[in-house]
Amino acid sequence: MVLIIYLGSLSFFSLSESLVVDDIRIEGLQRVSAGSVFAALPIEVGDVADERTIRNSIRALFRTGYFSDIVIARDGSILVIGLRERPAVSAINLDGNKAIESEQLLTALRDNGLAEGQIFRQVILEGMTQELQRQYVAQGRYGATVETEVKQLPRNRIIININIDEGDVSKIRHINFIGNKIFSDDELLDQFEQRKTGWLSWITSDDKYSREKLSGDLETLESWYLDRGYLQFEIKSTQVSISPNKDSVYITININEGEPFTIDSVELAGELKISEEQIRQLIMSRKGMVFSQALMTTSSEYITKLLGNQGYSFAEVKGYPEINEEKKTATVTFFVKPGKRAYVRRIEFRGNTKTAHTVLRREMRQMEGGSANNALIELSKVRLERLGYFKEVGVQNIPVVGTDDQIDVVYTVEEQPSGSVGASLGFAQGTGLILGANLNENNFLGTGKQVGVGVNRSRYQTSLSFNYNEPYFTVDGVGVGYSFFGRETNYDEINVASFSTNSFGANVNWSYPVSEIERIGFGFGYENLALKTGSYASTEIQNFVNENGTDFDTLNFNVNWVRSTLNRGVFATRGTSQRLGVDVSVPGSGLEYYKFTYSGQYLRGLTRFLTLKIRGDLGYGDSYGGTTQLPFFKNFYGGGFGSVRGFKRNTLGPQDNPSEMSIYYDDPDPIGGNVQVEFGAEIIFPLPFIKDQRSVQPSFFVDVGNIFNSKCAVYEDGSVQKNCFKASLDELRYSVGFGATWLSGFGPITFSIAKPFNKSIYDETEVFQFSLGNQF
Repeated sequence: MVLIIYLGSLSFFSLSESLVVDDIRIEGLQRVSAGSVFAALPIEVGDVADERTIRNSIRALFRTGYFSDIVIARDGSILVIGLRERPAVSAINLDGNKAIESEQLLTALRDNGLAEGQIFRQVILEGMTQELQRQYVAQGRYGATVETEVKQLPRNRIIININIDEGDVSKIRHINFIGNKIFSDDELLDQFEQRKTGWLSWITSDDKYSREKLSGDLETLESWYLDRGYLQFEIKSTQVSISPNKDSVYITININEGEPFTIDSVELAGELKISEEQIRQLIMSRKGMVFSQALMTTSSEYITKLLGNQGYSFAEVKGYPEINEEKKTATVTFFVKPGKRAYVRRIEFRGNTKTAHTVLRREMRQMEGGSANNALIELSKVRLERLGYFKEVGVQNIPVVGTDDQIDVVYTVEEQPSGSVGASLGFAQGTGLILGANLNENNFLGTGKQVGVGVNRSRYQTSLSFNYNEPYFTVDGVGVGYSFFGRETNYDEINVASFSTNSFGANVNWSYPVSEIERIGFGFGYENLALKTGSYASTEIQNFVNENGTDFDTLNFNVNWVRSTLNRGVFATRGTSQRLGVDVSVPGSGLEYYKFTYSGQYLRGLTRFLTLKIRGDLGYGDSYGGTTQLPFFKNFYGGGFGSVRGFKRNTLGPQDNPSEMSIYYDDPDPIGGNVQVEFGAEIIFPLPFIKDQRSVQPSFFVDVGNIFNSKCAVYEDGSVQKNCFKASLDELRYSVGFGATWLSGFGPITFSIAKPFNKSIYDETEVFQFSLGNQF
């Protein structure tokens, strides 16, 4: 037997003559299949084996990565290949890692060929160990150590233990600037995200060194100088010194500020597909101004956007300053490269596992086959966000391979709960435990239709209800909806005067789109209502019953106007929303009254992380015809969520006058009023350490408002209704506090902590308030 051996980098081959291979025998396989070996071998039965083909075979087998040793032997005319397989990874254990998640580390190992079930390669493990060490250094963890242990198991298997000591992030003790003459160190440090250790650093962690953050801060500093005309600004060097114990970092930045440049002229170059006049109207850089990189970049974006709206989706516009060193001026030239006009081949949707494609497609304003229009593509994205079905909506314009004038528009959505369902679910202060079964779905079975069915019982109400709304009854967006209801309500249980109502009825509504952001709606409703006053009804309730009765059949007509530019249907961060409504009972109905309502909100980003929200709710109602006053059960009520937090639900405004028949109970109850004035302002901010910021919305707030009455009751003894007054700034109630809403797996949880101000002796306060529902 003659051996041809290849071990490591050594090869021994001593065939005195060529061999015609009659058979090939494989020995030593455990997990690797013989088929994989034969597939890699360049030799087959019947081939002539010589020194060259044997060497090529050895190399081919080593390239598979499966084997650590290969022995080739000759047994007569049979070629015998002895193999020693590399061990397989049975498990990878991680210990000590917190800054980098285990899943992230395991994914990186898997992507580089090191995972459970795969062949173990020591070189990969060593390389990943070094890379992990570099990652920790980039995070400022200079004291981090990574140790690996490979344990042998039976059947040629191993376990890899990776033990990590992340250490602490090195803290920045000092940042020193050299070369700055125009701007002070404090002005430059204001541009940095990283700071030296301060008294708030334990909260903000802004003193923890990171190589990536420092790189970003230096880019920000350079942009800051360029925005002020310092075109020759440069960062000459950056030195990072580490203390011997590796817990402190000292940064020195050497800069050359140069001098500011003014704009001498603004020029256009390239192929202008639109008029020069239109383009110049978009350019914010002007002759005589101090040069600003930000204004030049913004101008380029505006021009690119305009070209994109004309179908030039591949347009490129770049501004370049050409400096005159002697005059300290710069000529800004915008180079326009429009490319070919692009057309939309296809619009695709991804991520909508529940919502039907047709629901998304009907929101599209960009049409397939038409000229691409960036404004319409973006408007379509906004319309998807306003539906409220999706937590996230993204859009990409993807060039079609093989063409230079076609794109595919791909919308990617992440769905979120759009309704509520359950039994014996829900609790709210002022309402108590809500028992029953209900379904309220804004995206019923993914069709975009709104369906609600409920059988509920709480401390104050028993109700049956059904509602249905088709937002696209016609292809033009005309919506139709209807509802049926039956309710028994005891208002005394929700901080309102002592009375109850039994009612049933139906409503039908239509809505018409006026524009992309406006709708007008109208509808009719019928209600049969029976009023029960109880034994100790207040004077106001008794007077109303004596003058108007207790049983009413009412036909209502309502009109509303809605305008919304909100960027999202849930937890919006910018835009406005307004709703103006009029509800009038038809003359001749059992009750003759009317109500005007207005609600609006305005949201604007203050910074990258902070959003200002301002809201307002106004209302006015009165009676006409044979009804002597606005029915007290149609009054406005205030206090609690959506009103003035810190005051108990429905307790603001006029109080009733207890009945003379009441012996044991003579405290007045809220009875509402016909005038509503409520405003609020909030600063919405992200919570630290929360990964999914889209599911929670915390805020600091100021609420202002009250319920008034333009016709306060005057009693026979000359006294006036308690806590009743016409609209007045002096009678507004205030509160400040903190609140949050969380879309949890159990449903939306809302709470607030508020401090009320300017309260009267009749107002009831509630510092902590919360509500729990169920959402899916």
